[in-house]
Amino acid sequence: MTFSSKLIEKAVEAFASLPGIGRKTALRLVLHLLKQDSSTTEQFASALVAMRAGIRECSRCYNLADEAVCHICADARRDRSLVCVVENIRDLMAIEDTGQYRGLYHVLGGIISPIDGIGPGDLNIEALADRVKEGDIREVIMAISPTIEGETTIYYLSKKLQPLGVQVSAIARGVSFGGDLEYADELTLGRSIVARTPYATK
Repeated sequence: MTFSSKLIEKAVEAFASLPGIGRKTALRLVLHLLKQDSSTTEQFASALVAMRAGIRECSRCYNLADEAVCHICADARRDRSLVCVVENIRDLMAIEDTGQYRGLYHVLGGIISPIDGIGPGDLNIEALADRVKEGDIREVIMAISPTIEGETTIYYLSKKLQPLGVQVSAIARGVSFGGDLEYADELTLGRSIVARTPYATK
């Protein structure tokens, strides 16, 4: 791809570095921005800069937030006795989009995967245990993608949490084994949350 401008080339390279964006799509986006008035482009750029500078992790659940505590944890209408454990922010958003769940969340930040060098100490597991020890949580729902690594993570968490006297459940397997939660349709994912079952470690 030949460019008549180094500035356009650098902008295309920046867009193309994003996941799922090829160079042709990146060029299309750059040319679109060039057609807009300068204020639109400046607003676009400033929104990205402000997001990167201001975004933080929720101190309670590790969701992305504008403040120290995310809007879900701060919402007094949420059921504080339920905590849904997810692998990442995308899974949290997918569950929220179903409208079927009104409890709180806990974002692990990944799953246990020895082949990738990810162990329990690399995830937000101790923070989850600390939340359960506070005594307000009666049920922890494992909403983790049904892969081998996901099942390993669920098993580890269940063994760690059950001695703390909390009920551990897993979403129903409307989500096929090996699939990712974020790609499940809202109806299937919503039903899987509602039809969750107790998780047995034996």
